[in-house]
Amino acid sequence: MTEADSTRNRQQQQHHHNGAAAASSSTTTTTTTISSTSSPGGELTSTVEDVFDDTYREREGPKPPRRLVWRNIVLMLLLHSGALYGLTLVPSASVLTLAWTAVCFLISALGVTAGAHRLWSHRTYKATTPLRVFLALANSMAFQNDIYEWARDHRVHHKYSETDADPHNASRGFFFSHIGWLLVRKHPDVLEKGRKLELSDLKADPVVMFQRKYYKLSVLLLCFLVPMLVPWYLWGESLTVGYFLPGLLRYAVVLNATWLVNSAAHMWGNRPYDQTINPRENRFVAFSAVGEGFHNYHHTFPFDYATSEFGHKLNLTTVFIDCMCYLGLAMDRKKVSKDTIRARAQRTGDSSNKSG
Repeated sequence: MTEADSTRNRQQQQHHHNGAAAASSSTTTTTTTISSTSSPGGELTSTVEDVFDDTYREREGPKPPRRLVWRNIVLMLLLHSGALYGLTLVPSASVLTLAWTAVCFLISALGVTAGAHRLWSHRTYKATTPLRVFLALANSMAFQNDIYEWARDHRVHHKYSETDADPHNASRGFFFSHIGWLLVRKHPDVLEKGRKLELSDLKADPVVMFQRKYYKLSVLLLCFLVPMLVPWYLWGESLTVGYFLPGLLRYAVVLNATWLVNSAAHMWGNRPYDQTINPRENRFVAFSAVGEGFHNYHHTFPFDYATSEFGHKLNLTTVFIDCMCYLGLAMDRKKVSKDTIRARAQRTGDSSNKSG
């Protein structure tokens, strides 16, 4: 990215930040104000950690050297090779195994979308302890770093989006924002800004800290052993099919569905809410990532629990959260008012048809 591009990007992000601040002042929620959430202990905490910081400036001079992480490169090659082999086993798998694979996909996805993302990163709703435990277990099945690290990096992504401090800066291209960011050492600014974030809400959550303490064991059990052993034990599926289908293939599909939010949803689609930022509305990503593809809306209104103004449409995560509220396991969903959405779209949108 040239210096001119970098300057223009910072100017656009500053415009986005100022517009979002104006919009949030008139938003409404179900039971709490947009500007605050409650931690597990009930005290109010600020949501400023996921709001873009327009004071950040990228360092002048040459970029730091790119340092490859060969362990991750080898593991990703092995994972995707195993997933491709898993595809060849689909015809030999039983219907029950295919259904179990779909169930594991959905549980894994919800551990990221309803859990690490909407609950712990953005605090867009509150969840009871049983629901938080379920989402933590589901997050371990997804194996995308523990909740604490995932939420920290995601808050950095929102606070410094499309800059050197963004862990998966989309201005560095599709490959980097999709998977490449995991194959190299983090930019020094990502590390620095991550250390400075206020993460007391995560540290105060015993579920988050317990999962972080026993994360490797929980991943071994929930991401690999449980998906493999359940079909083998309950209906006699072979361990090979159990390992490669609900195990590796499912894991790789969930990973890539999540990564598409970082890559494709920052590059392709319309921008009906804020045309000054990169994130887009992408229906394919919304479908594959169970509701996370309404990305222009999400970066404009990161405090909305639905990450979309269209309710349940292409948004299984919102369906799940609403069901949990109906059952009394979740509450205090934050939602942006229609008037605020309309006013913001008229002021900063690209005048395109909305993705809904």
